[in-house]
Amino acid sequence: MELREIEIFLALAEELHFGRTADRLHVTPARVSQAIKKQERAIGAELFKRTSRNVQLTPVGAQLRDGLMAGYQQIQEALATATAAGQGITGEFHVGYATAWCGDLIVAAADTFRARHPDCLIHIYESPMLDPLGPLRDGSRDLQLVELPIDEPDIVNGPVLFSEPRALIVPADHPLAERETVSVEDLAEAPLVSITGQPQYFLDLHYPQRTPKGRPIPRGPSTTAWQEVLALVGAGKGISPTSARAAHYYSRPDIVYVPFRDAPPVEYGLLWSATGNIPKVRAFVQTVLETAGQETAAVRR
Repeated sequence: MELREIEIFLALAEELHFGRTADRLHVTPARVSQAIKKQERAIGAELFKRTSRNVQLTPVGAQLRDGLMAGYQQIQEALATATAAGQGITGEFHVGYATAWCGDLIVAAADTFRARHPDCLIHIYESPMLDPLGPLRDGSRDLQLVELPIDEPDIVNGPVLFSEPRALIVPADHPLAERETVSVEDLAEAPLVSITGQPQYFLDLHYPQRTPKGRPIPRGPSTTAWQEVLALVGAGKGISPTSARAAHYYSRPDIVYVPFRDAPPVEYGLLWSATGNIPKVRAFVQTVLETAGQETAAVRR
């Protein structure tokens, strides 16, 4: 079995979907199907059960996956180490993140990166809400994982890694707190607590001036600190939109997170300076992509 065929098999074992596997490996679904059929003929047994609705590993397929995975990871690590030596991936690398859930992904990716590039020291920081792009511009950060959109001529937009549904933070005693869901139109019902320091186009998307029907959204206090947003909402000074996942990290007795039923998701992506250390950035971006893919596959299973 050739290395590319092993990659196809292991990717399909994670994704359990021919289309997603093809997209992930930048091949056609037909190429994936051909590779799996070739492997099954060589082994003499089915590796996957296919129906019109799903794809599942057979016991033989699961055994093959477990047997191949350790060796494949060793090959990848050896290739990554050799690449690092050739590209000079040594010294220090500074990575920022915007939210706790972004931080979880960065920390997991950093652990893998350290194993692959032991001569490169990783530093991880929470990105400031005030002037979040400043650290990229002054060189104190090499890479950041943040909420989008960001559209700046000196900043490179990497891949969008994931998206999260939105929720509205409201005071625990507010009428909206009793609802199962809220609408974007409900932003007109109370002052909007917002942040400052981000580009205006970013604020216009996340903290709009008007609802989709044109109703003005009253403005409440603004701040440069996330904990102050929670405190202001808890004190009854207004309401504020955020990612629904924030409820798992920042629960408080004086606030409630109510899911939006009609708001677009919050997207999160990687950014780096156009003049940054490109070999290190590319290596870390690849590691983050692999880590994000593994976490997504684990959730699906």
